[in-house]
Amino acid sequence: MNGFLRPVVGLAPLGPPYRMPHSVAESIACRLAVLVSLAVCAGCATHERRLLAVRDSFYVGDLTSAAETLDAGLKRGHRDREVLLLERAMVDLAGGNPKACEQALRAVRDRFDYLEQASLGESALAMLTDDTRKSYAGEDHEKVLIRAMLALANLLSDGQDAAAYALQIADKQRQIVQAATETTETDGQNPKLAYKQVALGPYLHGMIREATHANYDDVARASALVVSWQPGFAYGRGDLERARHGRHSAPGHGVLYVFALVGRGPYKQEVLEMPTTVSLLIADRILSATNRYSLPPTIAPVKVPRMVAPPNAIARIGVAIDGQPAGAADTITDVGRMAVEQHAAVYPSILARAVVRRVVKKGVVFGTKEAMGANQATLTSVALDVAGIAWEATEAADTRCWGLLPDKIQVLRLELPAGRHQVGLSPLTAYGLAGAAANQEITISDGRNTYLLANFPDAGLVGRVLVSQP
Repeated sequence: MNGFLRPVVGLAPLGPPYRMPHSVAESIACRLAVLVSLAVCAGCATHERRLLAVRDSFYVGDLTSAAETLDAGLKRGHRDREVLLLERAMVDLAGGNPKACEQALRAVRDRFDYLEQASLGESALAMLTDDTRKSYAGEDHEKVLIRAMLALANLLSDGQDAAAYALQIADKQRQIVQAATETTETDGQNPKLAYKQVALGPYLHGMIREATHANYDDVARASALVVSWQPGFAYGRGDLERARHGRHSAPGHGVLYVFALVGRGPYKQEVLEMPTTVSLLIADRILSATNRYSLPPTIAPVKVPRMVAPPNAIARIGVAIDGQPAGAADTITDVGRMAVEQHAAVYPSILARAVVRRVVKKGVVFGTKEAMGANQATLTSVALDVAGIAWEATEAADTRCWGLLPDKIQVLRLELPAGRHQVGLSPLTAYGLAGAAANQEITISDGRNTYLLANFPDAGLVGRVLVSQP
């Protein structure tokens, strides 16, 4: 047996146990078993299942139904409010209301920042129930991507705060990684150091700075970060060379940036998982720190969330200008990969907390038996065992997540003559055209940027093509 697996489960003895009268003990134990069993029967649907209707409506373009379902949810539960607001923001953005999207995202951003302060009361309740009882504080990739979507939404309205949002993208990721160094669960090892930097932040920063027709050194530094952080981005080196030569656009021309939200994004699924050696080691250290419980030699499977990136057939969005092919957008941020890799980095700790919760529950049942003086042959003991099993069965993995994120954020930069143009957006697979083109008229201004955003979770456009004001 490994040294960190101690064989006894229970509460640390504090003296001779108090013995309840036998009849009272049986009554309490039986009532506890009935109440917990009823809780099992009542159950609760996972967030993944509750939002299935929202995702289905959104992906077929029925934004009205998606909005109504989300609004109904926002009226009910306070613990899900922030994650529902994230979904509502995406519906607003696709529906052509970037200001409402920005307002909702700002509220969630500020709330997530506040919830980074640990709540001892919520943590204690979650240990006796499950993590769905805690206010949702957001996954790390969500905290970063809130800033990214804020920047895009602001570009499509007045654009005044987009530069600040762009800088917040990398800054927030640095904060997340630095804060994780304070944890003691993994013996000083910080799994978040493996997080890849998000190239969208410096890309947006360089794009906005370049439109000033000055500060090209700053633009070049931002472009160099994009090349370093996203080396597979097809247009990175071209952007860097242009910045080094200090040229935004030729006289009489402006620039169109096409942003595409491509594919169905990542989400969480509830799975039954057998603890690993690493997760047991982390759980043992957590329990040792509390000095109340011991880790049993065997642990049954526990319910945990797993991040899933669904397969997507849409590879890129082709762009035509005035009926002529002009290029295809390329990935600047792989959202699905980012979410899955970050979740995998912290997964042992997630699994460990589920193990600790299971041990605490077993310890409480054992301690109650000790206090009641129940032995294995009594009705009291059997009732407590039933209650304990039912208590564990009520657990649900916390599958709350920002489910309407895209799989990829793609971009294409085009220098065009000033004036009106017709833009065609076509979803492409690896083998060719996947669906009908979405068309949008734009106006290019001399020496200025114009921004366009479209959402293609599948072969068809969802919502409207959004264009910034000239």
